[in-house]
Amino acid sequence: MRTYLVTGAASGIGLATADLLRQRGHKVIGADLRGAEIECNLADPAGRRALAEQTAELSRGHLDAVIAVAGIAAGIPKTVAVNYFGMVASLEGARPLLAASPQPRAVGVSSNSSLQPFDPLLVELMLADKEEAALARAAELEGDPTQDYKIYGSTKRAFSRWIRLNAARDEWAGQGIPLNAIAPGPTTTPLSNGYLSTPEGRERAFKASPMPLNGPVAQPMVHAYLLAWLASEENTNLCGQTVFSDGGFDVLKRGDSTW
Repeated sequence: MRTYLVTGAASGIGLATADLLRQRGHKVIGADLRGAEIECNLADPAGRRALAEQTAELSRGHLDAVIAVAGIAAGIPKTVAVNYFGMVASLEGARPLLAASPQPRAVGVSSNSSLQPFDPLLVELMLADKEEAALARAAELEGDPTQDYKIYGSTKRAFSRWIRLNAARDEWAGQGIPLNAIAPGPTTTPLSNGYLSTPEGRERAFKASPMPLNGPVAQPMVHAYLLAWLASEENTNLCGQTVFSDGGFDVLKRGDSTW
């Protein structure tokens, strides 16, 4: 039995992943705004500290894997706080607890929106760990209806770059911790129900993010299986990768480019 921390565990991909791991006999410490073992707000630095502290307490200092799923999809500054700074803090906060595991693993959730239009300044501010400035930049984009859609894509692009920049470092690979991410395409979750609940909404989503393999929308469990494998003992050598679980959108978007 392994012990996992799963953020965003009360719904969507996080819930599917937590349920799958529990079904397989593992211990799961779930975190979310509500309805989980740890209730915290990852948009707030205090909530991020609470996540790390309560995870240490509930795991008794021993964690085998962290799966960071929690995120929001909106063109608002809070998306920057949760999707990038909250995501990174979830992984970094859990890292000391992984030292007690013989097979530690860390995985986060990006998105195929990381390949969509983004704001270069916002991405660089996030990667420079300048949260206040990044939130201010997002507020500027939010005020422009032609630009606010870039906020979400920027958070996911910055996170995938963070994975690349950090996975091979001493703190992660040097400690025997594979650090990776997945990039889902449109998925039926509470976050997407608003625009995927109608045939018209699904058609718009497919036009924006074509998925030639298995149609325009995936179920959360599709991604849960991949996350569970990446966080398992079987994954020994994958390092710094964002694995696109998006029905082929990445292939259409980037062709034969490998990065």
